[in-house]
Amino acid sequence: MTETSSSVPRRLRGRATGVAVAGLALALAAPVAATATAGQAGAAADPVSVLKFKAQERKEALAYWTPTRMKAVGKSVDLGPTGPKAKPWRGTTLKTVGRLFFVNAGGADTWCTATAVKSANRSAVMTAAHCVRRGSSPYNTNISMVFVPAYHKGKAPYGAFAVRQAATPRTWQTDSTNDMAALVVDAGKNGKKLTDAVGGQQVAFNRPVGGTISSFGYSATRPQLGEEPLRCVGTAKKEHGSQVIPCDMSGGSSGGPWLADFNATTGKGVLVSVNSALDSLEPTKMYGEAWKGTAKKVYDRAQNA
Repeated sequence: MTETSSSVPRRLRGRATGVAVAGLALALAAPVAATATAGQAGAAADPVSVLKFKAQERKEALAYWTPTRMKAVGKSVDLGPTGPKAKPWRGTTLKTVGRLFFVNAGGADTWCTATAVKSANRSAVMTAAHCVRRGSSPYNTNISMVFVPAYHKGKAPYGAFAVRQAATPRTWQTDSTNDMAALVVDAGKNGKKLTDAVGGQQVAFNRPVGGTISSFGYSATRPQLGEEPLRCVGTAKKEHGSQVIPCDMSGGSSGGPWLADFNATTGKGVLVSVNSALDSLEPTKMYGEAWKGTAKKVYDRAQNA
């Protein structure tokens, strides 16, 4: 992902532009960057790149992302009107889906969308790799990351969960390919682990592309401006080595879940991908990676951390 001026970082992949969004550009003292866990020698053989955040960094992240700051980052961006394909979600509360707040590598307050998933450690979250670090740039990583499930118009009913580890495919770090990530979060308020508090979506890998997909995201389009989730519904198709659905969500929806077999009553489905990039020439097409073996390894690294 390359950063543009104003407040919208974009990721280019052929005709597609990434859908992360940055808000207020702030002058910040540079915190200690997260560090890769693998040594230089072992890194080449490891298909997964892992970042870890120290306990003090996580504490500072929770203190940094006050309710006022969360509201402010949304108000700083307006990417045009919502829809017509993306519509506000008015169904059951999506407890597993939330906003992922962070400070990007350029020093700007930023958000993406992310999803709590079933995992061995009950603490795993799935999102896009460009919500964790810039592609093809090993040292440009995001910091001060917190996940706020079920965020809605300034309310955080389950609190904020600090990210302690972030795994991406190494190919994203080196070549900007395979845009997905799995995070591990600390326990939240009252010491409750994430999926004990909000539940988790089932995750599938090597699933054939196709079928009806419900995609969700906190798009920076108006009037929502990231304050409530939007939904797109459409049939997934193969395209350019990944998959695509009809959707016009924009910045801020990056990392939002693609749920197959979605049950609108329970808010549950099967996570098969995440929002990765919006086609710049046809801004009604949203791309998501087809999750295969490497994606499974990224997920396993997170769920077993």
